[in-house]
Amino acid sequence: MSDAPAAATTSGRLLRSVVPALVVGVVSALTLLALSELATWIQHLVWDRLPEAWGIASTRTWWTVLVLTVTGLLVGVTVRWAPGHAGIDPATTELVSEPLPLRALPGLALALVLGLAGGVSLGPENPIIALNVALAAWFLCRPRFGVPVAGAVGLALAGTIGAMFATPVAAALVLTESFAERGGQSGPLFDRLFAPLAAAGAGAVTMTAVGAPTFSVDLPDYPGPALGDVASSVLIGAAAALVTALAVVALPVVHALFHRLRSPVLALGAGGLALGLLGVLGGPLTLFKGLDEMKELAQQADTFAWSTILLMAVVKVAALVVAAAAGFRGGRIFPAVFIGVALGLSASSLVPAVPPAIAVSAGVLGAVLVVARDGWLALFMAAVTVGDVHLLPVLCVAVLPLWLVARSMRPLRVEVPPGTPEFPALAPAADPTTTGHGDRRAR
Repeated sequence: MSDAPAAATTSGRLLRSVVPALVVGVVSALTLLALSELATWIQHLVWDRLPEAWGIASTRTWWTVLVLTVTGLLVGVTVRWAPGHAGIDPATTELVSEPLPLRALPGLALALVLGLAGGVSLGPENPIIALNVALAAWFLCRPRFGVPVAGAVGLALAGTIGAMFATPVAAALVLTESFAERGGQSGPLFDRLFAPLAAAGAGAVTMTAVGAPTFSVDLPDYPGPALGDVASSVLIGAAAALVTALAVVALPVVHALFHRLRSPVLALGAGGLALGLLGVLGGPLTLFKGLDEMKELAQQADTFAWSTILLMAVVKVAALVVAAAAGFRGGRIFPAVFIGVALGLSASSLVPAVPPAIAVSAGVLGAVLVVARDGWLALFMAAVTVGDVHLLPVLCVAVLPLWLVARSMRPLRVEVPPGTPEFPALAPAADPTTTGHGDRRAR
């Protein structure tokens, strides 16, 4: 649909693509909303209502460790025995991969909800995109509609990103990067973006109508660009990139350690235990995906020493590595934004002359660049986190040297030989419905 050759693209064809694009966008938003609401309800039950009913504090060390360990065991059981094994190993994938078979979707949705509710330091983006991509491909790639797989993937990706960030701008930026990497087609770029933008707009409007949360944190007003702001942005962004790069170095090593346990139940149970201990070390703000926690951190920043905030950022990096390496289903962009916010607040506290808006936006820019390896997405996340368009000139200059730093690093991904099962217990000899890495899908 969105990837048709330029010669076959007419105004009529573009208009005919609008209705299915709108449907995909709305469904993508509803999927995100339903799973997020379910996870939030379970989160409040586990972390608020049960401790209150039992007369204990949910911030107690043993409760944090217990909840995350049990969460790991439950996700491990889901990965081990659910049809399709809850999708593919998140440590080996990018933001989007090939469509999963429908039978893998219930397990993936369950694993995602358990992780979000249990406090795992991953976001919803990768599993939600995988769910919506699979549904869109199943519906649109039938002979009746004749939509190629790439077209269905593009619509679902755009609709989900538009819903997740409540604006179609992020989807346009991500797809522009994707089209540039793919290449091989001529014609106006906007022809290829037409249907995905409709899907992204529908997803964004749907989420906005139900009161979608925003990414912006509450910071003092930015006084306006100054000569030193670019230098400050580059230095803080580079520091954030280097701290986040610890995850790039550690992920393959930690991934190998967890997967020596052979069974996803053991690996994810151990991962949950490790996440619980990290949560005790870093405090409750380092738990969960990080969206609400980074807002709370910004509000409370004056009550913490800069070193304490820095510790939170480092703990979040470690939690991101453990969660992805152990096999929890989730994305890495949300925790990367928290890491950037924490590092920016720490820098601003250490050097009060640096405006908090500059420090936080630069921290997000550097962290997301390393995690996503996408300059457009990093710029977007940095801008919306602070919510001040006056920062854009500074960020657009700062991203250039920071990109040189980020592109010199390996991707935050584990490379495995084609055909390798996620865990030895899921190998074909042990389980005929194993999840393979070679074709990037759950068979």
